[in-house]
Amino acid sequence: MQVSFVTPGRIGSGALVVGVLDGGGMTSSAVEADREAGGALKRALEVSRFSGRIGQLLEVLAPAGVAASRIVMAGLGKAESLDTVAAERIAGTVTGRLATSGETRLVFSIDRPKGAKVTEGQLAAHLALGAVLRSYNFDRYRTKSKDEHQVTLKSLTVATRDAVRARKGWATLSALADGMFLARDLVNEPANILYPEEFARRALTLSKLGVKVEVLGIAEMKKLGMNALLGVGQGSAHESRLVVMQWNGAGRRKGKANAKAGQAPIAFVGKGVCFDSGGLSLKGGVPMMGMKGDMGGAAAVIGAMRTLAARKARVNAVGILGLVENMPDGKAQRPNDIVASMSGQTIEILNTDAEGRLVLADALWYAQDRFKPKAVVDLATLTGAIIIALGHEHAGLFANDDALAEKLTAAGKAEGEPVWRLPLGEGYDRMIKSKIADMKNISGSTAAGSIVAAQFLQRFVDKTPWAHLDIASVAWQDGETKPTSPSWGTGWGVRILNRLAMDHYER
Repeated sequence: MQVSFVTPGRIGSGALVVGVLDGGGMTSSAVEADREAGGALKRALEVSRFSGRIGQLLEVLAPAGVAASRIVMAGLGKAESLDTVAAERIAGTVTGRLATSGETRLVFSIDRPKGAKVTEGQLAAHLALGAVLRSYNFDRYRTKSKDEHQVTLKSLTVATRDAVRARKGWATLSALADGMFLARDLVNEPANILYPEEFARRALTLSKLGVKVEVLGIAEMKKLGMNALLGVGQGSAHESRLVVMQWNGAGRRKGKANAKAGQAPIAFVGKGVCFDSGGLSLKGGVPMMGMKGDMGGAAAVIGAMRTLAARKARVNAVGILGLVENMPDGKAQRPNDIVASMSGQTIEILNTDAEGRLVLADALWYAQDRFKPKAVVDLATLTGAIIIALGHEHAGLFANDDALAEKLTAAGKAEGEPVWRLPLGEGYDRMIKSKIADMKNISGSTAAGSIVAAQFLQRFVDKTPWAHLDIASVAWQDGETKPTSPSWGTGWGVRILNRLAMDHYER
């Protein structure tokens, strides 16, 4: 979708969107549109149940006196509640209504109401972001029914009194949208297309943006002692991979050398189980559905790295992807096997379907051992238990550092990717004590499943500030539950990582 920002005036053809506050108060652009349409908007408000609540829409088709093919009144909610997240929700709702309507041009003419939590430029830029995110469509495998699902909207124009700042803001936000689209694409891809080697090949494309990308194969990982990660993938026909992405942007200046290239980075680690059958601890048919998306953490990390590079973020960041496929064959890992991790710690495998924590164990250790990061954040669709605890509204947050946890909580709130912190502690740690190895990979109990998994991961963290995001509750969705997330893969995680870097690690 092409995006442009213009100063208010005669806007021309297309679908025109104006704002109405909660309680029915029309913004100035709505009043002007109503005047040109001979009072059609006011009459529509009088005979409808539309009240201006956020998320509400009221359309007037083919109004006389205006060039617009339709005028859409969008509920803005209370002025004091209008922030960037709300603006994106409003734009996403409108775009969702019109995406496949046959309209090709969408025009937002929504004034910033007095008391709103956004500036004029921010409002315009985030309206654009919400519309673009909602325009996403993963239809590459449709053939006969493709036309009826085709997004017809081709261009978006946002009228604003601060077009200069809106364009500047959009330059950053468009990079974010591209990163989220990459993450969504990866999660939506079927596992026969996206297996570890192919995922690694797609990561290599980031080198065009200045990201240094390395791919470690079986031999290199064996030499490093990554037996926990390798054990997960040993039953698959597709070989495991470890991808290392480096963006060295700290101190970057246009036309000047990177003076802070050696500065310690922030590290992001993603679980990339490209398909999870459960291994020999085989999942049932229904639980196995959707396990192509068990690489949502890795998708978020590569999306975040793309975003940082595309917007030339002044930060040093490392992204580590542990890419495997968990399959059951004669070479597959067995329950009761014991493996030695890269850290030297031994793990008794009681359930091969608790595989993500094994992948992350070696990936986390590698990230700390090689890069000595300022902080490390891992993302993983790790446990179904997090869905039981939090539903699909929050990701689970675990951390060994209160300051890092607070930074992530604030970043998630600002970006509409909320997290909820859960505890860690000695009592949970005792639940993974093994009689014959340093630890076991499950507790054997149904209690505190997400916490126990996080407690396991903490054993592979040294003194580095660390946070774990269990995103099994938010990485994918059934139906279209969020206005800006139309597909099964949501791209969750790109925004929170980008915001964390922007607010606390960029220099």
